[in-house]
Amino acid sequence: MRISGGALLVILALLVPFVVEIRTALSWFGVELTVLEAAVLGAAAGAAIVAWAVWPPNGDANEESSGLG
Repeated sequence: MRISGGALLVILALLVPFVVEIRTALSWFGVELTVLEAAVLGAAAGAAIVAWAVWPPNGDANEESSGLG
């Protein structure tokens, strides 16, 4: 994992108010998001963060364990 489990939990917890506030900020510019759309946006962002966190840093998990490099 790229970051610790605790740090990942904190980032995901901070994502919730970010999604709520981005919905408010977009409404200032005339872009209205429903609650469902905001939830889908938040879920997609959360999935992207988790995918990034669990992906090996160099893209190849076997290279690190082989001692090459």
